[in-house]
Amino acid sequence: MRLHHLRPVPEAMKKPKRVGRGPGSGRGKTSCRGQKGQRSRSGGGVAPWFEGGQTPIHRRLPKRGFKPLVSKEYAIVNLEVLERKFGAGEEVTPETLRERGLVKGKGQDVKILAKGGLTKPFKVKAHAFSRKAVEKIEAAGGKAEVLSS
Repeated sequence: MRLHHLRPVPEAMKKPKRVGRGPGSGRGKTSCRGQKGQRSRSGGGVAPWFEGGQTPIHRRLPKRGFKPLVSKEYAIVNLEVLERKFGAGEEVTPETLRERGLVKGKGQDVKILAKGGLTKPFKVKAHAFSRKAVEKIEAAGGKAEVLSS
């Protein structure tokens, strides 16, 4: 048996209705579209979201929230990850984080957050830190240095 020999069961395939093939076909003249109107024309009809001219839902509902045009997106790394992936006294920079697969993308700034504990001292260089993260790094005998982006 070959793929090109496969055929569906004859009863499984239903032939499509052919409309507009003369009065003897039973589906001639207007081709089941009725007389006049938008839906009888080729390419006619309305979009699924059209509400017949009434004010659409996206204009009736209140708008909420605000997205600033110049918001800063950070790649986030938690202290528990640094504890796992780095040895004591190592320098942690955005480049070393990328090398170890903890941060994706080249130009993305890195922010260190305080989730997890820290027992080893690190010299951490990043673009941003949470206040708690700086406290935990310094408590473990390390140093947190902010890089300019």
